[in-house]
Amino acid sequence: MTQEATTSRGPDGTAGRLAGLESRRARAVAPGGPRRRGEYGARERINLLLDVGSFTETGLFVRGRPTGDGSRGPYGDGVVTGYGTVDGRPVCVFAQDPTVFGGSMGEAFGEKTIALMDLALKTGCPVVGLNDGGGARIQEGVASLALYAELVRRNVKASGVIPQISVVLGPCAGGAAYSPAITDFTVMVDGASHMFVTGPDVIEAVTGERTSAEELGGARASNTVNGNAHFLAADEADALDTVRDLLSYLPANNLEPPPRYAPAEAPGAADGARLDAVVPDRLGQAYDMRDILRAVVDNGELLEIQELFAPNIICALALVEGSPVGVVANQPLHRAGVLDIDASEKAARFVRFCDAFGIPLLTFADVPGYLSGVRQEQAGIIRRGAKLLYAYAEATVPKVTVVVRKAYGGGYAVMGSKHLGADVNLAWPTARIAVMGAEGAVGVLHRRELAAAADPDALRARLVAAYESTYGTPYLAAERGYVDAVITPRDTRPQICRALRALRGKRAPMPERRHGNIPL
Repeated sequence: MTQEATTSRGPDGTAGRLAGLESRRARAVAPGGPRRRGEYGARERINLLLDVGSFTETGLFVRGRPTGDGSRGPYGDGVVTGYGTVDGRPVCVFAQDPTVFGGSMGEAFGEKTIALMDLALKTGCPVVGLNDGGGARIQEGVASLALYAELVRRNVKASGVIPQISVVLGPCAGGAAYSPAITDFTVMVDGASHMFVTGPDVIEAVTGERTSAEELGGARASNTVNGNAHFLAADEADALDTVRDLLSYLPANNLEPPPRYAPAEAPGAADGARLDAVVPDRLGQAYDMRDILRAVVDNGELLEIQELFAPNIICALALVEGSPVGVVANQPLHRAGVLDIDASEKAARFVRFCDAFGIPLLTFADVPGYLSGVRQEQAGIIRRGAKLLYAYAEATVPKVTVVVRKAYGGGYAVMGSKHLGADVNLAWPTARIAVMGAEGAVGVLHRRELAAAADPDALRARLVAAYESTYGTPYLAAERGYVDAVITPRDTRPQICRALRALRGKRAPMPERRHGNIPL
């Protein structure tokens, strides 16, 4: 009898062991229970996200700790972890499996996820979490809580080092909600995703308030009301496409430059000429700032961040000459582009993200200032509005600003002004850079004259016109060097391209310190 025949017989032979491996592998990848209607499985979701055939799973045969009766949990313990590529670039990914213990985190589940986070940090690649679980696994007690805290610690360690993206595809409750909150971006699916600390039943039991999961923390509420999420997807496939799109703008880590692509063709003369007529002659008339942005960035493409939250400010990723930029712009279509608490916090977080990953900042200003009012003051607009000032002043990436129309008061200072460290500041002839608008300024400066005038309306009109001709222009700021150039609108893209090219080698050393103390 040959050696080959001897080793291949029985369960302990090579063939038997190979068969045993395949049997275990089949059990490990089998669903733990029924899925929700129309839902993809955890591995199917990963395969939709990653390049075809690129996924390598880790921890396939990990099992939960033995229970009191000595039984063991299923393979994988309710989470699928591994690595692969998106558009050929490495990424680590985990997907909670709601068919195993409802996707809740147990000890082995948590250890697998943390091991993946550690791998992502070691290799310097983004990590994407596909969340669909019931929070801490009650039957495992404090061990599951400990692992949530460990996961959050990894999220904090990775913050600003590697991009972290959370996709909420089902429930995400209790301690499970805090990890996505710390990551850079959160994507939710309309009508399917829910994210909250305390569910409707518990709220009703404790406070007597009746609500629904959708109202409390549904995808639409999280994208429009509280800003907990950054993208609203139509379905799971759309959510994963959004992640792929987002990753295309981001570097693998904070030590690598953002990806570069073939430069797009420059817009034609007609496209540039349209910018000359974008800003209405009447100061109070609104227009869509996105018309300007699309004429400046490559192919007119913007990936808006938190598009449905605080729409009075636009935050978006785009390309200019094939290189990623972060765009921050006031939106006159919504509340005249005023800066309120939500807009300030939305933009501050985006500015800090871009700075952390070396993405240059383009700012387009048309801002009447910070929003006044009792409600805003009592809600803390001083402290919370200061976050945007802090973020711009802290940022060391290349910063280019274009003042399109209004830049009044604190709004002028915060929206990428020279005084907060912007490198190149441009202004259109339509820019009005002043402490306040003409009507308000005249009312303050000439109150007594107006009260004593025989025809106060005529006097007011003359004073407003005089103020506008003196202060309602960009030229006083240009005379002082606060604006580097006043340009025709059609020249905006060429001027921005030149500025960004000149700033590629920018160095901006910061004082040695542990970290600053942003007004949280």
